[in-house]
Amino acid sequence: MNDAKSEPAASFEMDDDVGVAVSHVRDADRRRPVVALILGSGLGHLADSVTDATVLKSSSLPGYPEATVAGHHGRLVIGMLEGKVVAIVQGRIHHYEGHDIRRITFPVRLVRGLGCSRLIVTNAAGGINPLYVPGTIMFIVDHINMAFQNPLAGALRDSGPRFTDMAEPYDLAWTDQAEAIALERGIPTRRGVYLWTSGPSYESKAEIRFFGRAGADAVGMSTVPEVLQARNLGMRVLGISSITNAAAGLNDSPLNHDEVLTAGIEMREELETLIRGIVRHCD
Repeated sequence: MNDAKSEPAASFEMDDDVGVAVSHVRDADRRRPVVALILGSGLGHLADSVTDATVLKSSSLPGYPEATVAGHHGRLVIGMLEGKVVAIVQGRIHHYEGHDIRRITFPVRLVRGLGCSRLIVTNAAGGINPLYVPGTIMFIVDHINMAFQNPLAGALRDSGPRFTDMAEPYDLAWTDQAEAIALERGIPTRRGVYLWTSGPSYESKAEIRFFGRAGADAVGMSTVPEVLQARNLGMRVLGISSITNAAAGLNDSPLNHDEVLTAGIEMREELETLIRGIVRHCD
């Protein structure tokens, strides 16, 4: 068991299933992560860079839903990255996999229970804005929920408020800092609005035209439920989209998941450099 830098979990009342999972993690590693990261398609390699790591299969954690999508390994990794204790969710859960909307935010509630107050969410997304070509790194500054699902609906749980303010779901001060870090490292980035659809089918051409007119710069099948949950629990959130393909109708090729994974691999170096710099400045 790793006892270094042991600190108590977050001071909020957890659901029973989360509390059991937190206890299970604490039996293996009692460190309190400074920041948690949820890694999107093709980005799971960053977890392999963590040193002094405790690796837990999600299947070994009570209540943790199973990830079934290629590129999502289903592991929780706690260890050191850039001198900070981090928790990495290596294997995102998606609503289209058949999980209840509440269950897909289980990893967020888990890392909050471990004491994390900061969350970095990354994803692979399709570019709607014609300036956001494949290879673009986009900081998310707002989102549109076109899946019309919310993990906060239903019985009041945990200690979050019944009505959560979402005027600033993504921490703009943290985004400013991350943007400056990217600039220092010569990494071009943009800011934009991310739109969530439930998937798993890709969007139609008419839908993409509609989304663009609604103000979306990129579209994907994740992230928003996690951000809703994190903000409800008082976490600071930084969102990063890797634009891996043009959205439907914006090029001549049909969309496929292999293309997303390949583009994610091609963006690894810049994205890892950026995330390492961001983590280094977390406190």
